[in-house]
Amino acid sequence: MFDLDLWREIFQSINKNRTRSLLSGFTVAFAILLFTILFGIANGLNNTFTEAFGTDATNSIVIFPGRTSKANKGLQAGRRIQFKNKDYDYILDEYNDKIQYITAKVNRNVTASFKNEKNSYQVRAVHPEYMFIENNQIKYGRYINQNDIINKTKVAVIGKVVEDDLFLKTNPIGQYINLNGIQYKVVGVFTDDEGYNEENVIYTPISTAQQIYGNNDYIDFMHLTFNPKLNYNQAIAFGNEITKDLKERFDVAKSDQRAIRVQNMALASKNIEQFNFVLGAIILVIGFGTLIAGIVGISNIMIFIVKERTKEIGIRKALGATPKSIVSIILIECIIITAIAGYIGLLIGVGVLDLATPTLKTYFIKDPGVSTGLVIGATIVLILAGSIAGYFPAKKASKIKPIVALRND
Repeated sequence: MFDLDLWREIFQSINKNRTRSLLSGFTVAFAILLFTILFGIANGLNNTFTEAFGTDATNSIVIFPGRTSKANKGLQAGRRIQFKNKDYDYILDEYNDKIQYITAKVNRNVTASFKNEKNSYQVRAVHPEYMFIENNQIKYGRYINQNDIINKTKVAVIGKVVEDDLFLKTNPIGQYINLNGIQYKVVGVFTDDEGYNEENVIYTPISTAQQIYGNNDYIDFMHLTFNPKLNYNQAIAFGNEITKDLKERFDVAKSDQRAIRVQNMALASKNIEQFNFVLGAIILVIGFGTLIAGIVGISNIMIFIVKERTKEIGIRKALGATPKSIVSIILIECIIITAIAGYIGLLIGVGVLDLATPTLKTYFIKDPGVSTGLVIGATIVLILAGSIAGYFPAKKASKIKPIVALRND
């Protein structure tokens, strides 16, 4: 394989038959180019869905109260539904085996200040479990705990953006932050992979917020994650069950869609999974269809090449070349052309995806790209196909007697 004369002869053959070599290489390069672009776009769509979810729990259910749109049981339409702590406790007790984490929430917009720095932020008053629902990462300090809920302590966990805005070079842990005139002790700083919007938030215990904002047990909405052991259909049925029970609890008409709204990620996840499966199947069929077309093309070209070189093979045999060396020259030449063309096709495909990225973003396709290993695998398939296609006619031609080969037309 490392015979210098053999390699010199192979490259001389490629150079002398440029049209044939270019035709063979174009077939492979075009197949790899299409393969790269198709799978790159498919990966871009997957990236879009992944970014949409971020690291938030994909098994979440959010329960919002609203206003009734229909009269029911003597109660007029337009009645406001108000969740309270007892409704949170009811959901937790009634569906404990189907719930992974659950929190009630109270949201308020506040002006926060520390020394001479001031800015506006959203305060989210929650239970400790919210950390796992939102997938916040504690940078330092701690999160809200159960003792904070029980004792209604005035503590705050701030996002990294809040830290950067207000505390500058001061370590915020243990410092007191003023929220609309009320002092809260900062006990933790968190980060979130979704960036600015999620790190521009302050968390406080929900019991503290209820006492400060009205001295009541009202909650704005509830947020939970269902048991990961539930499949999509079971999770969707669970969400429907919660909706049904809460409508009965608040005397809401069954057909009223506005009074109590349940946003179930299981339904979205199921639809996205089905979409990805169908898209993947389509891309797979088209991609492998492209590969098959490339295989057929390179195979036909190899058969033609071997037939075209029959006289050359006869001369080589007359000069003492062995059948093995004749077959080796043809196969190595095929492998070199296919490998180089495949690499060129990969480079062009990646280049096209890079150039098209800004345009593709407008169609919700984020960072399209393809695994190098996948494309190399496709190139190897084409190399093997071309080698197999060329091997049998080359082996047959290598067995022809020199005089017969020289007479071949």
